[in-house]
Amino acid sequence: MWPKVKVTVGEQVKEYDRGTSYKEIAADFQKDYKEGIALVMIGHQLQELNKLVTEDCQLTFVTTADDAGHKAYKRSATLLMLKAMYDVAEMTEAGKIEKVMVHFSVDKGLYCTMKGTVKLNQEFLNKVSERMRKLSQQKIPINKKTIHTKDAVALFKKYGMKDKERLFHYRRVSSVNIYSISSFEDYFYGYMLPDAGYVKYFELIQFDEGFVLQLPTAEDMKTVPEFKPRKKLYGVLKEAEQWGEMLDVSTVGALNDKIVEGNMGQLMLVQEALQEKKIAEIAEEICKCSDKKFVMIAGPSSSGKTTFSHRLSVQLLAHGMKPHPVALDNYFKNREFTPKDEFGNYDFECLEAIDVEQFNEDMNRLLAGDRVEIPSFNFKTGKREYKGDYMKLGKEDILVIEGIHGLNDKLSHSLPKESKYKIYISALTQLNVDEHNRIPTTDGRLIRRMVRDARTRGSDAKATIGMWYSVRRGEEKNIFPYQEEADVMFNSALIYELSVLKQYAEPLLFSIKPEDSEYPEAKRLLKFLDYFLGVSSEAVPNNSIIREFIGGSCFKV
Repeated sequence: MWPKVKVTVGEQVKEYDRGTSYKEIAADFQKDYKEGIALVMIGHQLQELNKLVTEDCQLTFVTTADDAGHKAYKRSATLLMLKAMYDVAEMTEAGKIEKVMVHFSVDKGLYCTMKGTVKLNQEFLNKVSERMRKLSQQKIPINKKTIHTKDAVALFKKYGMKDKERLFHYRRVSSVNIYSISSFEDYFYGYMLPDAGYVKYFELIQFDEGFVLQLPTAEDMKTVPEFKPRKKLYGVLKEAEQWGEMLDVSTVGALNDKIVEGNMGQLMLVQEALQEKKIAEIAEEICKCSDKKFVMIAGPSSSGKTTFSHRLSVQLLAHGMKPHPVALDNYFKNREFTPKDEFGNYDFECLEAIDVEQFNEDMNRLLAGDRVEIPSFNFKTGKREYKGDYMKLGKEDILVIEGIHGLNDKLSHSLPKESKYKIYISALTQLNVDEHNRIPTTDGRLIRRMVRDARTRGSDAKATIGMWYSVRRGEEKNIFPYQEEADVMFNSALIYELSVLKQYAEPLLFSIKPEDSEYPEAKRLLKFLDYFLGVSSEAVPNNSIIREFIGGSCFKV
């Protein structure tokens, strides 16, 4: 007989045989949770459900409604899809699949492409969906094994997964976790679900040159939302990918190759030149529109809005315009009139935190040719102040307005539509870990913000990670719904930036202790950064967007 161990969940204590899987334990508690249990947390350490309990423990269940659980669902669905695609191609003799690539997020799904002789159409995708559902119904196990890194390199060379082969060439640790469904083996960065039966909700939809694996959101795991691609955003993401292919840097392994070959300086200059070219094109477009007086710039946290607005202003000057920066933050209501959220905290990200009427009055007076005193906001006192900063618009003058609500017409409701030029900016990472592991754009922005907060605000990584959920929630509500209304989108991500940010972010992340609730996220990010070879920031131009975060910018940011 195996000795018993005590497992504590909340106030409940149950005894199990030593060696019982967390999956079996989770089954006893599933009735208490709305969404499926995906992982377990022991202390502040995440564990997969296939792990075995070996001693008395207190655990917390992580469901697919939680960020870590939802990510595990997406990874597991991707593995299931890949297995099913190769199965269908072989069983139907439809042809040979050479490579399937997961590129980036589109709507609520993942945009993928396929190379080979198989004809990619909705009929083929429907057969793949049927195969996925059959494997799910059979609850085929998702197994994990640990192999030596050199064996992983040989394995993926055999499978023709060159991006993974290249990635593990730079692997520092001696072992790699390999996941499999039946005989199909792959590598995934992050935790997985225990079997295919956990992946019940998905759709495969043909789109553009590839297809989308559409998945449920964390808010409703039992419904696959209707596919509604944001065409402008998709276009920017596709352009970013084409830039990566043009520079021959689509994956982390390829970036590491450039570093080893000593070509990083040139790569930095070319990437910066591509961004500057794009900014110059936007400035030229604005100048063609003689009726534009307000350039409205908006984007999520750590997109580099401030540096972008300065660089755009330089280009506007080069085109004969006279740009004037205006920060929407200066129109914050006095602190006592700032709304609070459901937790009783000041909600600085809602539109109601801005004195919309005063902003509209001032902008309309400027449009009419009046001389207007522009306020500034004192964040220490929580008061708006007037310090004699007067402005008057001439024929060549144009206002460059930066703030999270810039694309929302409710902010500038009384201004003529033809007077506004809207720009959406975000750091849309064009780099992926390998062919099946994408880098979420939110990870890049979180690392940017962590580095900047530590440098300029004295905030540690623990505080930045702790408030990131609130920041993301504000973006979902106040920014993303309006992004397709922009006249143009600008991608501020730099293909080399994570190799530069690594040296700044790692010490901050290592400062988070195992007993901190932010520790699992810190550990995940450290593992992620370990893929990258670090490079010095010395060669980064002083007008680069990344300088807004690491310091050394020629602009006041």
